[in-house]
Amino acid sequence: MLEIEDVGVFLGLDVGKTAHHGHGLTPAGKKVLDKPLPNSEPKLRAVFDKLAAKFGTVLVVVDQPASIGALPLTVARRARVCLGKNDEEIDHYCPCA
Repeated sequence: MLEIEDVGVFLGLDVGKTAHHGHGLTPAGKKVLDKPLPNSEPKLRAVFDKLAAKFGTVLVVVDQPASIGALPLTVARRARVCLGKNDEEIDHYCPCA
């Protein structure tokens, strides 16, 4: 099971129809990302890959997992990053769990 100490960066995504906004924090609370993100699979994948390369395990939490949040979740799964759920459990796609 993934422990909080195993996470290198927490990435919260505020999803929208045409763009998203990403908020990335380290476990120590340092802001490492706070910017608009495109609604594009290759560009989202690049963000996930860059964060994983720099910080290790990335835990993604999406504010709307259904409908407009489906693309970021799919991209995150393909990038093999961990996904948080509303009930605070880690998604079964997490390579660390």
